Amino acid sequence: MPQTPPFSAMFDSSGYNRNLYQSAEDSCGGLYYHDNNLLSGSLEALIQHLVPNVDYYPDRTYIFTFLLSSRLFMHPYELMAKVCHLCVEHQQLSDPDSDKNQMRKIAPKILQLLTEWTETFPYDFRDERMMRNLKDLAHRIASGEETYRKNVQQMMQCLIRKLATLSQYEEVLAKISSTSTDRLTVLKTKPQSIQRDIITICNDPYTLAQQLTHIELERLNYIGPEEFVQAFVQKDPLDNDKSCYSERKKTRNLEAYVEWFNRLSYLVATEICMPVKKKHRARMIEYFIDVARECFNIGNFNSLMAIISGMNMSPVSRLKKTWAKVKTAKFDILEHQMDPSSNFYNYRTALRGAAQRSLTAHSSREKIVIPFFSLLIKDIYFLNEGCANRLPNGHVNFEKFWELAKQVSEFMTWKQVECPFERDRKILQYLLTVPVFSEDALYLASYESEGPENHIEKDRWKSLRSTLLGRV
Repeated sequence: MPQTPPFSAMFDSSGYNRNLYQSAEDSCGGLYYHDNNLLSGSLEALIQHLVPNVDYYPDRTYIFTFLLSSRLFMHPYELMAKVCHLCVEHQQLSDPDSDKNQMRKIAPKILQLLTEWTETFPYDFRDERMMRNLKDLAHRIASGEETYRKNVQQMMQCLIRKLATLSQYEEVLAKISSTSTDRLTVLKTKPQSIQRDIITICNDPYTLAQQLTHIELERLNYIGPEEFVQAFVQKDPLDNDKSCYSERKKTRNLEAYVEWFNRLSYLVATEICMPVKKKHRARMIEYFIDVARECFNIGNFNSLMAIISGMNMSPVSRLKKTWAKVKTAKFDILEHQMDPSSNFYNYRTALRGAAQRSLTAHSSREKIVIPFFSLLIKDIYFLNEGCANRLPNGHVNFEKFWELAKQVSEFMTWKQVECPFERDRKILQYLLTVPVFSEDALYLASYESEGPENHIEKDRWKSLRSTLLGRV
């Protein structure tokens, strides 16, 4: 069986493998090349190009790019049905008496294609229609030789394991979400239950940065590459075609990751606004500056940005007397690194540096690259919006999809990194489940700590005391 190379090997710096198609013949027609690069083609021809035959196996870069982007035009189960049909028809798998030698040549290739699909886009197979087609084609291959039977079994077991793990993860997310409560509610009902703050749970900023990295990598790992495409697949029906995904978008893991970013920002703001004494608030700010700096050193840009966002929330930034006690030089450097001007130029430079370090890494720690996720989604969104999916002649604009696949494949490399730090269950539990303030509760805590400075703030404070505390 051919070995599946790592994602980083798939795309070169120019966007895709330049020598991909020098040996491929334009045999099925409907494909347009320029300098041996596939630029466009009819959907049918692109599907044909995905299916191996005796003399041809599609390049892995093409497989990933087409499986990723095809869902903008058709359901994965429709593509799977077409692939199975082509495999059966073209390769005569339906005929038990077909040439055994022919079967020996083609079966490993079809099996490899199915393996790549199940390994890279396992979530597609939560659809019963996908699973039916997969089992049908796998059964035809397995009936050939004992070797194929073992390989088919291995592929199916691996897929079922991945889907079971995903289900468990979703159950954990649902449990966390169902038990989450507003901190103010808890304070009013059981004030003694939240006397701890994050420093009593973990007084070492370096350890906290490492535990945040655990959460980031775990959540990143569960995001399927297809979620980036499915996030905007249904904005408008494509080219007057029927819309592909009228059912609920399959982007749950991506959404859960964005929710984590928001939770971390609110947790930071809550921890800063909670203490009654000014010196304790200042100490908390300095603590989070150190956590953020260590996140930067690790390559965990998502937690870094969430911490900065939390510290820049109005209820925190208005605490002028508290900030006057803080040594802000380190914070200024971090803010400069994540400055949004010139389309986040400083951050993008730092990200490139971390990505380069990851490529030449000697340890798991050096491999860590956790991008500022909202910006990654925004980049992919604008790439999708900025170029048409089809050319005026009706061809699929494959040049666009090479670029899309390049961005997503880089993410795929980063999400596969194993976290090298030891897990601390107590800290992780606190980060994921401790109640946080809502925006209104943050403002109220902020005004209680440092009184309103003008009439607008005074009115808001009165209103919040009335609605949240039932006081006038």
